[in-house]
Amino acid sequence: MTRRLTLRARMALLTAVAVALAVAVCAAAGWYLTRNQLYHELDRRLGSFSTPPGPEAPGGPGGPGRGVQRMLGRQVEAALMGCRADATTGTGDGRVFGPYEIVQVINAQGRPCTIPDAGSLKVTAADAAVARGDGDRALHDGTGVSPSGKTEDVRILTFPTHAADGTPIALSVALSLDEVEGPLDNLALLLVAVTALGVLVSAGAGLMIARASLRPVDELTGAVEHIARTEDLGTRIPAEGTDEIARLSRSFNAMTGALAASRERQQQLIADAGHELRTPLTSLRTNIDLLLRAEATGRDLPAAARHNLLVSVKAQMHELSSLVGDLLELARPDEAEPVQETVALHDVVDRAVERARLRGPGLTVRADTEPWYVQGDPASLERAVVNLLDNAVKFSPPAGTVTVRLAGGELTVRDHGPGIPAADLPHVFERFWRSPSARSLPGSGLGLSIVARVVAETGGSVDLEPAEGGGALARVRLPGTGAPRD
Repeated sequence: MTRRLTLRARMALLTAVAVALAVAVCAAAGWYLTRNQLYHELDRRLGSFSTPPGPEAPGGPGGPGRGVQRMLGRQVEAALMGCRADATTGTGDGRVFGPYEIVQVINAQGRPCTIPDAGSLKVTAADAAVARGDGDRALHDGTGVSPSGKTEDVRILTFPTHAADGTPIALSVALSLDEVEGPLDNLALLLVAVTALGVLVSAGAGLMIARASLRPVDELTGAVEHIARTEDLGTRIPAEGTDEIARLSRSFNAMTGALAASRERQQQLIADAGHELRTPLTSLRTNIDLLLRAEATGRDLPAAARHNLLVSVKAQMHELSSLVGDLLELARPDEAEPVQETVALHDVVDRAVERARLRGPGLTVRADTEPWYVQGDPASLERAVVNLLDNAVKFSPPAGTVTVRLAGGELTVRDHGPGIPAADLPHVFERFWRSPSARSLPGSGLGLSIVARVVAETGGSVDLEPAEGGGALARVRLPGTGAPRD
């Protein structure tokens, strides 16, 4: 049922239940403490009848004091002589010593012997044991008949004494429990009322506290609904303080900021991709239109011009294919797990070097590789190495030299081209970024960004820096071993 309640209602309900339990426990503890105190006072009053044994007590050890014996002596002896269990009515003044409602004698056989005008009590086994001398005293609850003939619950104290002839007997005195039970009943009613009032007050307080506590959550909910309705990721929630709600607000702001940045990168990627695709597509359309126009007019192009057009179309198709492949690589979600297997990096580098020699027939590509095995995606690693070498080939001067070295998990690619200005170094791994000197050269500006992504997925690092003597030096560090793992 609680699942159907709102969070505010659940908080108020839990607060009310918690306060109700606390008040109930305190009320019960207070009631039991009061009960114990009242019983303790009742027992103290009962115990005041008995005096410690002493030589001056004519009743013998454990019996009542001298004053008590004087007051009760004749009544006790009379009760023992005509021992009757029922309450009797005497001819005297009917006054019993002490503040007691019922007084009764128990003979050595455990039979009750009532005193006239003193009521009667029900004898228990503990009382009979005291009369026989087997116990010091007995204190317990019981039932009795008052001098007026009313049956009531009483607190009974039975203690040993002796008859005039030295026979062991016991004397039971009792006080009504009404003076304890009555106040306890009234106290219980009062505590129930206080508990109910406390529950009502706590429920109201819990509702107000829930409203105040959940106000920031309501604001957060409103902001989320606004974003869902308008898709405005620029919405921010004020985050004040250091409590949990403020942390939630800051986390939400960080999430929306990350989503906004992701959307911006996505839009930038689409815009850059459209810009990069426009150039080869325009060139393709122009060349194809020229070929179709020549075909339609029946005026054949010279063989050399036709060949150049077809070569240009092929080059543009190759550039488009490369650009689409780069875009697909970059469009792969970051959270997608790349393939992880043991890759012989030196073999990958050797294959990339052979491709670089084909793409730069007038260049000298020197390679020095040592065995190195890494965990990664073979296709992605080869694409990254090829991109590094293509970049070096593209910027190398005619008849230049590209040096490739793999040793100790570090791959270096050095060219002798124009190098990279210091102002351009922070941007070389950004998507679609091209230096001013490279904008006239073929390429999409995605090669180095793919290198950075693949190296990061493999757990390594990549840097590009000016080389001594001119040119650029690329350093790629990949974790691995010199021998394949079993």
